[in-house]
Amino acid sequence: MSLSSVKGSSKCTGGVDTDLGNKCSKIAFGWAQKTFCNRKGRTGLPVISGGGSFCNIMSFGALRIGMTSDGIGTKVELAERTGNYSSLGFDLVAMVADDLAANGVEPVNLSNILDVDFLDSEIVDELMKGLCEAAEFSGMAVTGGEIAELGKRIDGYGKRMHFNWCATALGILPEDREPITGNEVVAGDSVIALKSRGFRSNGFSAIRNIMREKFGDDWHNRIFKDKRSWGEVLQTPALIYSPLIMEIIRAGIPVHGIAHITGGGIPDNLGRILKVNKLGADLENIFSPLDFMLEIQSLGGVEEIAAYKMWNMGNGMLVIVPSEKVEQTLDIIAKTDYLAQKAGKIIDRPEILINSKGASPRLLSYEKTGK
Repeated sequence: MSLSSVKGSSKCTGGVDTDLGNKCSKIAFGWAQKTFCNRKGRTGLPVISGGGSFCNIMSFGALRIGMTSDGIGTKVELAERTGNYSSLGFDLVAMVADDLAANGVEPVNLSNILDVDFLDSEIVDELMKGLCEAAEFSGMAVTGGEIAELGKRIDGYGKRMHFNWCATALGILPEDREPITGNEVVAGDSVIALKSRGFRSNGFSAIRNIMREKFGDDWHNRIFKDKRSWGEVLQTPALIYSPLIMEIIRAGIPVHGIAHITGGGIPDNLGRILKVNKLGADLENIFSPLDFMLEIQSLGGVEEIAAYKMWNMGNGMLVIVPSEKVEQTLDIIAKTDYLAQKAGKIIDRPEILINSKGASPRLLSYEKTGK
């Protein structure tokens, strides 16, 4: 296989510039960090300042609470095109619950904000029904939220209600457990991949641009080879991994790191953990992308190295454990409905190698890792 390295801009199909996104996130978090001193010596002091964090954890004496916020972005348009709104709750819960779980925090509560142009009670009912089902799956309680009518500030596809949907989730870190931040990761540790059943709620602007260019504005009604419409295929709800992660932790597995593979793909999300100890990974056996992922990549002519930096490409989470704990961890997962496999190992240099399985398989090298 040939070797591809990341150099220059990470601008991908659809005008998505992941490097610029990372820069803006760094700016925003930099300003947030300046406020941490406001709680010094008081309850609510954030105790994670960066590193391998997907959420932050605040100290309330003996109680430590994790918090994170996210949304489902332009995946909303899939619901507007298909008329199916009930699955989006799984996407919303997955984005926040799995960020908490990635730092070893058990998700417990969620509050959501629904910004709309005008109200449609039927759509609101479907959205909240789906959110209720996703919360039940993840063991969370939805504490409430806000619905805001913003008129022309919100737009979308079709003539029904258009909206943006975001959430903030809280979780608990038990007294006898330290957060999982990547500090414990060492060279020789093993990486376990958890299979995804579709795209997470990121990279959909690029996907929609590809589909529109190939099939026109009615692309969602075109039929994929499995006889489902493209709208239905791409709306596949995200799989929520937090219940499995909590089960692995409670079984006593010494988890050294967890990467939730969302925007930025494997390089950015695994990289934020590995940069803590200036390590890398050799991933020779990740899951292959699903058929529709490969088709999207081919239709858009997306280069292999860009695809793995934009989408999860079939891998929803990566879990890092000591090499001697791989089989025990896989045995725990085998008793569930999740699919997992040993994907590779941690190496002692800051480089992520991926034996890719996309439209043009090759060995990829990402030299600059992490957000």
